[in-house]
Amino acid sequence: MLSKHPSVRVVLYLAAVLTLSGMLFAQSTSNKTLVVNGKTAGAGVRQINGRLYIDLETLAQITNAVFTVEPRRVVLTIPSADTGAVATDDSTQNSQKLSRDLASAAISALANMREWRVAVRAMILYGLAVSDTWVQAYHNQTLDAIRQTSVAASTDADKNALQLLQNEADAMTAWANQVDSARQELNGARTVDPNTLQNDPTLAKIQKCSQFLNSMVLSGTFNDDPSCH
Repeated sequence: MLSKHPSVRVVLYLAAVLTLSGMLFAQSTSNKTLVVNGKTAGAGVRQINGRLYIDLETLAQITNAVFTVEPRRVVLTIPSADTGAVATDDSTQNSQKLSRDLASAAISALANMREWRVAVRAMILYGLAVSDTWVQAYHNQTLDAIRQTSVAASTDADKNALQLLQNEADAMTAWANQVDSARQELNGARTVDPNTLQNDPTLAKIQKCSQFLNSMVLSGTFNDDPSCH
């Protein structure tokens, strides 16, 4: 009977394969409890075919990390044990804590400014000819990231950190505008000489503030630095 209906044989064969695959998959997967430094995160680990997979959000929560999802990458930032200043008063330290939402948005904003800075540096180093639209695109991305950070700012510490971030964005904007103006004026010493980067005090201050802000955000505690003023 089945020989007269080959399509029936195919359907039954596929059904058998799917059933067997489901049984094998069920046997090869299992959930495990994730424990980090004695802290339990529940069933955060899944074992599939001998390999262990950890949910990224669970890992970020248990390690007090911050992760951001970008178009081409996922950035996970885990603070080190010795990051940040040691406060003598617990209540003072708690009042300077940054919220997780602020930290996540700030990391994204700093990443945008870093990409903008790298692009301007490349234009100077290699004498690239760029359009006003190209320059404006980086500026707009940074402004959008700052706006998102301002929405996430919910505490006094968040707002203080936001102000430093805004200062860095303003400094970056002013520096990029200066480079763009020099390019339009055909000032080669300003826009195509690689040595100008090493001797640029504004760029040096921007880079120092960026490094400080990254460290501050990773520590999860607000601090201040003259380079961001």
